[in-house]
Amino acid sequence: MPFNAFIHVQHLLGTGHAVRAAAIGQALVKHGVSVSLATGNTLPPTLDTAGLEVIALPPVKSPDAVFNRLVTPDGEEIDENWKKARVKATLDAFSAGDFDLLLTETYPFGRRQFEFELAPLLSAAKAMDRPPMIATSIRDILVRKQQLWKEEWMADQALAHYDRVLIHSDPDFVALADSFPFADRVEHLVRYTGYVGGGARPFPPEGDGEDEVIISCGGGAVAEGLLTAALDAKPLSRRAADTTWRVLVGHDISEAAFQIYTKSAGAGILVERARPDFPGLLQRARLSVSQAGYNTVLDILIAGVPAVFVPFAKVRETEQTQRAHALAAHGRAVVTPEKDLTPERLAAAIDDALALPRSHHAVLLGGAEKSADILLADLEERR
Repeated sequence: MPFNAFIHVQHLLGTGHAVRAAAIGQALVKHGVSVSLATGNTLPPTLDTAGLEVIALPPVKSPDAVFNRLVTPDGEEIDENWKKARVKATLDAFSAGDFDLLLTETYPFGRRQFEFELAPLLSAAKAMDRPPMIATSIRDILVRKQQLWKEEWMADQALAHYDRVLIHSDPDFVALADSFPFADRVEHLVRYTGYVGGGARPFPPEGDGEDEVIISCGGGAVAEGLLTAALDAKPLSRRAADTTWRVLVGHDISEAAFQIYTKSAGAGILVERARPDFPGLLQRARLSVSQAGYNTVLDILIAGVPAVFVPFAKVRETEQTQRAHALAAHGRAVVTPEKDLTPERLAAAIDDALALPRSHHAVLLGGAEKSADILLADLEERR
């Protein structure tokens, strides 16, 4: 008899959470599992959800990178009535099926502001005559909390409600203990899956990326400082002033701003929109300069190219900084802080990074497929 899975995912600003959840769902579908993907925000139109039953919960998002407010797509602040409607929609969706697996993306290791919804969901699952296996899916780095009790609460919730913790990273580079002080308490629940992503992508035209410095910023919503510094850093570099610099501007940046960047580019600097063949450019490049988001770092690890990281670190964000320093500790990158970034500091970091060798370490990939394998083995054991 085939298994049924219910996956809950809530992305707030970027879409990486939804991308990983959908990939795991599709990997389960390939094994004959029926998968319902309940999403708490509007999915990007480019996301492949073939084979999944997508359940659109009342959508909510963060209006900015501070993450201290939740608003509807129209910008309205959510209230208690909205929360009640959201809880009802989630519980109705979950009770509509006979699920063998409940997978919550990030929670309880993040998304604590959704406890109002996810605590009742977990309680409903536990109260079933035949409770499902409960698992959580988390990326390589957790955002550190200023209050230690919040991190202890995460461990308490995992121990109280969860059967499995899937971590989408290569433990040779990043382990749970690198960003979670109570990792030892949940160690028996943890399985490392490798990174989710890194699949086939278009390859760039001949010559593009060859021996270049590739500056990228993902979607670009929080990358103004990096892009501005990069445009002025080229003539200041001792080791990279002689080659082409290719600046890839994310699609979240307005056309007006894109035109300003284009007109500001000096000799030997190409300014383009972000490209789907970005991983192929990295494989040919002399150096990568970027922030330190999950997907970008994965592409850099696969390419083996030396890197400069300027991690996004506004407000209380620690994730990218921790990820960047973890790779720097392995001799894969040089980190320069976003705060007080100048062209001079960026050029110096670039020169330092160009002294690093290319890496030939085989990064642990296949995270979605490995997640499916682990979950199915657990389900078979329970059965």
